[in-house]
Amino acid sequence: MGKVKCECGHVNPNGTILCESCGRALTEKAKQEKLVDMRYEGSARRSQTYNKTIIDKVWNFFSSVKVGIWIIVLLLVAASFGTILPQEFYIPSNMPAETYYEDVYGVFGKIYYMIGFHDLYNSIWFSALIAALGVSLVIASLDRVIPLYRALKNQRVDRHETFMKKQRLFAEQEGVLQRGEMEKVRTELMKKRYKIREENGSLLAEKNRFSRWGPYVNHVGLIIFLFGALLRSVPGMYIDELLWIREGETLQVPGTDGAYYVKNNGFTLENYEEGEDPEVFDEAIDRVGTVAKNYQTDAVLYRDANNELPGADPELTEVQTESIQVNQPMKFDSFAVYQTSFRQDEMKAMHFALTNKETGEEFGGIVVDLFDQQESYDLGSGYKVELRGYYPDFDGFSESGEPTSKSPLPNNPAFLFNMITPETPDGEVSFAQIRNTMEPLGENEYKMAFKNLETRDVSALTIRKDLTLPILALGGIIFMIGVIQGAYWNHRRLWIREKEGHIYVAGHTNKNWHGLKREIHSVLNGTAIPEPEDRQKD
Repeated sequence: MGKVKCECGHVNPNGTILCESCGRALTEKAKQEKLVDMRYEGSARRSQTYNKTIIDKVWNFFSSVKVGIWIIVLLLVAASFGTILPQEFYIPSNMPAETYYEDVYGVFGKIYYMIGFHDLYNSIWFSALIAALGVSLVIASLDRVIPLYRALKNQRVDRHETFMKKQRLFAEQEGVLQRGEMEKVRTELMKKRYKIREENGSLLAEKNRFSRWGPYVNHVGLIIFLFGALLRSVPGMYIDELLWIREGETLQVPGTDGAYYVKNNGFTLENYEEGEDPEVFDEAIDRVGTVAKNYQTDAVLYRDANNELPGADPELTEVQTESIQVNQPMKFDSFAVYQTSFRQDEMKAMHFALTNKETGEEFGGIVVDLFDQQESYDLGSGYKVELRGYYPDFDGFSESGEPTSKSPLPNNPAFLFNMITPETPDGEVSFAQIRNTMEPLGENEYKMAFKNLETRDVSALTIRKDLTLPILALGGIIFMIGVIQGAYWNHRRLWIREKEGHIYVAGHTNKNWHGLKREIHSVLNGTAIPEPEDRQKD
């Protein structure tokens, strides 16, 4: 597209409103306006000039501030959906996500899982929204910062009188500039840290131009921050997994590709005693009963020597032993293992005895592991117990008479046994719970008598690895620099020009007009140079 040549000889990009050099109005609309928009110094923005090719349309779309705001709104709405149900990170590690959400939350949970809301913040479409916001920030910044930079770099000292007349602060009177008065003005301006340029008897005083770049520094910081956030979806860059590990268990450390294993040697919980620290904890103890003083997991870290051999059995070598406490993680490589939570007295196994109801004689006992049940238990001498059903969180019977479980967690375990004895070779059905036995198919000769319950503590360990943290920190620091840069300084300019027996004075700032007017008053006070008036009210 053709460029526009000003009368001063400067060649401006097509669409420029005010000449980048002398400030003359180049369009009929700009010539008729009393005040000009100085946000981008009247320079042409690409989005307002080109609109022919696909690239132009994409550029124009993402350069819009409204589009950027809508992307932010969509991100906020999308993020809120991830808070309706717990994310996959927070569910028990021993349950597959596809099973857990349906079992615990029913049909809604199943739909929530199917559409991917269970791992929303790592989903492709959520990452695409973040990427779209980043693209919008880049294009919107370039669309504005390039013409602004070009205009501020090319500005002349002796601006055309029409440019000065269209400024918000402007004054004009007949007369000539006296050398002594100009010297006084220069001295006062230098005291106020203005940079002074003079050309052809005209003066331009300017300070804090760097503040104009504050919003764009903000954008750079946000772009770096968003880039760091996107890197979290790259394998190996960010890991934040919750590992529920029971006492005595040895489990693979998530995110290490089988290279490391951790064992829970024991869990310890210490509570504050009443009177131990009366000023701080006695009131809380009276209110809630107990206040945790310390809880920790005595952990052993192992490395698998056969990790590089596909299909090989693990060969564990002890690496380190450490007590993991709150805010005192176990660290190795780029990983940190934090003590996050715990669950005490989780049911581990239940002991039952096959008992003759009439005589009370026991013919053998079985131990049902609540996490690894057997199909049958042979007691010898013709006595056998078959496990026909397991209901970890028994919630009554359905309309058809079938037992139901409201969750996969062993909160209220119940069992359906088939008891085979020499007297009853076809078996008798018994429904057994803790201290409760039912006979759903009629009177039995034998029963499964509850004998004992095994419990154990469970630790919740957070496995964290974050290689994106330095990038996020850098983005945050740059963002704050931009905030300070744009908030605490403002770009101020004062033009003084004499031409054909007239003195022209104009001033401009990107904000805080009251401060600029006060400075101009103190600089021009006591001289014959006219003080500009604020024409915004006109």
